[in-house]
Amino acid sequence: MSPDTLPADAATTDAAATVTRLNATFATGRTKSLAWRKAQLRALRRLLVEQEAAFADALHTDLGKSPTEAHTTEIGFTINEIDHTLRHLDRWLRPRRVAVPLALQPARARTVREPLGTVLVIAPWNYPLQLALAPLVGAIAAGNCAVVKPSELAPATSALIAHWLPRTLDRQAVAVVEGGVPETTALLEQRFDHVFYTGNGAVGRIVMTAAARHLTPVTLELGGKSPAVVEPGTDLATAARRIAWGKFMNAGQTCVAPDYVLAVGDTATELEAHLTAAIREMYGTEPVRSPDYGRIVNERHFDRLTALLADGRIVTGGDHDRATRYLAPTVLADVDPDAPVMREEIFGPVLPIIRVPDL
Repeated sequence: MSPDTLPADAATTDAAATVTRLNATFATGRTKSLAWRKAQLRALRRLLVEQEAAFADALHTDLGKSPTEAHTTEIGFTINEIDHTLRHLDRWLRPRRVAVPLALQPARARTVREPLGTVLVIAPWNYPLQLALAPLVGAIAAGNCAVVKPSELAPATSALIAHWLPRTLDRQAVAVVEGGVPETTALLEQRFDHVFYTGNGAVGRIVMTAAARHLTPVTLELGGKSPAVVEPGTDLATAARRIAWGKFMNAGQTCVAPDYVLAVGDTATELEAHLTAAIREMYGTEPVRSPDYGRIVNERHFDRLTALLADGRIVTGGDHDRATRYLAPTVLADVDPDAPVMREEIFGPVLPIIRVPDL
């Protein structure tokens, strides 16, 4: 039975049973042990090293990521997160003496960091491995139990996470729940001690509303519309390379990618040529053939992005193929600030240039 056809009551029952099991584990105190935390983190690190090729293949299947990009932005990134945590965890957990008000003296006080309990990590599809496992690193390091909900829009990566985590980590303390909206909804009906969600603002509101019913604290890492500002006197060739790298990695499907360019003064025209050259340098004259250029995650997002191509003059790019979800790195000029491309987070390989007279 597919996630979309799973009865809502079955999904709720599974979610409730999973959370109950993890809560029972947390109540035993086993996750509070520093030795347990470090052992789990080291096991997760070994998994990423030993199965790097398999995870890279899954990321290529889901998003067309090259092995280099998969390592840099997902697998190696998470390994570095684990290494950093292991290096500093003893110091982070050391109790800290704090001052005591005069009225309470001669008392002594200290801050002791305690785990919250059972936490929920809801991962997005654009970095489906890193943004599932890096928050898990923090949850484990803090001594929590955790439920990881991978994105159903990156099914190959989700399947690998669901296969390997129970075989690698303490399955009484860490669980993976696959599926779509019914499973996520069922999880959000449960009482967690913290919820970590990465994704868009619309779903973020749903997550926060559900958490508020239980007074559960949340961490929301949402999207935005971040401009890159280019001023007169800038080294435009260098700026163009940096903007193109940040924008077109993962085919623009990055929440902190430059969403558009504010070109101050007379920089816009010259910047167009430099961006065209930078794209050619990175992906060749035919990016469709480049092993380093990714693909749009699905047809719905492909259709949304190609509809934005009419919102300006195409400086470079614009080629697309729905069958393969390919959309070339595209730069738009002469864009109206009120155009649709400027009213929503683009989250794809379309870069508008907006001319402004000054900051």
